[in-house]
Amino acid sequence: MAVPKRRMSRSNTRSRRSQWKASAPALVPCPRCRQQKLPHVACPVCGTYNGRQVVNV
Repeated sequence: MAVPKRRMSRSNTRSRRSQWKASAPALVPCPRCRQQKLPHVACPVCGTYNGRQVVNV
């Protein structure tokens, strides 16, 4: 099993971890009410999903 020969310095560790970034969620317009919503999720405004009413709002 491969083992590091030397301990990685704090600055090298932090510079490597600095590339971990959260990405903004992708939003799509609801086909019925045109509000922004997450894809593959029922619309929180009108309660429709895939062209039918699934949630009472």
